[in-house]
Amino acid sequence: MAASFAAAQPVSPINTRISQSRKASVAPPVVRCSSQFMCRPLGGIVRRRPGLKSRSLSLRCCAALTPQLKTTLDKVVKSHKVVLFMKGTKDFPQCGFSNTVVQILRSLNVPFETLNILENEMLRQGLKEYSSWPTFPQLYIDGEFFGGCDITVEAYKTGELQELLEKALLS
Repeated sequence: MAASFAAAQPVSPINTRISQSRKASVAPPVVRCSSQFMCRPLGGIVRRRPGLKSRSLSLRCCAALTPQLKTTLDKVVKSHKVVLFMKGTKDFPQCGFSNTVVQILRSLNVPFETLNILENEMLRQGLKEYSSWPTFPQLYIDGEFFGGCDITVEAYKTGELQELLEKALLS
């Protein structure tokens, strides 16, 4: 069963859309998103919807790792021996890299929890700061960040992953 993050942290509509009737050459405005932080449009990319005269911008929150989110993440990674923050779920991975790590953990018969980072943009952005790792999936073993897909694959090939998981599950 996948760990539930929604109960611990309310889903915030960080990916809100704003309409802007300015030309694309004008610098993107700073706006106040629902998290009450000042945010800028995601990459300054303007997306035009067919049939609409206005433009819509996607926003990304600038201060994603709040103290509450950090506390929640600490509890999640310490309450399970193996936690995988991934795109999708272990039963339905929505990314090839996430699927690769799931298959490795399954091949080792390791019990693990997953959290779908696609369900909560604040979680997704906050995890990048929490781990100092910009990509997903992110594997945590015994409360410590282990790495992403490439590191997990390499450690699996060398046998290091199996050793670390055995130690973690015995402790």
